[in-house]
Amino acid sequence: MIDRMVFTAMAGARNAVDQLAVTTNNLSNAATPGFREQLAAFRAVQVRGDGAATRISSVDSTPGFSSVGGRIEQTGNPFDLALEGDGWFSVKRRDGSTAYTRAGRLNVDARGVLRTANGAALQGENGDVLMPQGAAPEVGGDGVVYSRREGEVTGTRVGQLRIVRADPGVLDRGFDGLYETRDKLPLADAAVVRVRQGSTESSNVSVSDAMVQMISQSRLFDLSMQLVKNADQNARSANQLIASAR
Repeated sequence: MIDRMVFTAMAGARNAVDQLAVTTNNLSNAATPGFREQLAAFRAVQVRGDGAATRISSVDSTPGFSSVGGRIEQTGNPFDLALEGDGWFSVKRRDGSTAYTRAGRLNVDARGVLRTANGAALQGENGDVLMPQGAAPEVGGDGVVYSRREGEVTGTRVGQLRIVRADPGVLDRGFDGLYETRDKLPLADAAVVRVRQGSTESSNVSVSDAMVQMISQSRLFDLSMQLVKNADQNARSANQLIASAR
């Protein structure tokens, strides 16, 4: 009985620590443009083994992320883009794999390729979007990209941003903060999404909600560890009673 109590308490402590790590990561990205809050939840699982058919345990899981959009904040920087709607920018990692992001803070590399802050190449209708040397991008609400050098009256069309639509549960967050499809299949183009140049989308993490979650998860960990201490004290008391009865 005492062993079962310790097992249950330690499982609760482990789950609390894992969920606390998710919440801490969300808090650390509260100021990261385009970041989506990772969700944390408990999931009931049946305990396997002889005589355990009626036992149910719990494990922590991250079923996905919050699809609530962040605030669009104006920056005035022509290399900042934000999306109005449920679309995602299509990007290509340096290893060639396709990924998706809501973070539109861009820069231009030595070859003139528009890239996101983590180095992924922004994708257009024909692949990478290339900017001529010394030119600044002008992006229309429809995602058409023009390049304009200082002193030029009109810009030159250099591409059309590829903006895709993702149904709930289709995307998973990758190791680099970019999102990818679970089945590795490409996504369809989004129908109604507007691009805002000179703006970025803020993180959708609520700092106050995350702090409340951290307090709750910390208390769950403390309670679980207290149960472990109680089980140890019960075991010591039982040993003393057995020893004195001999």
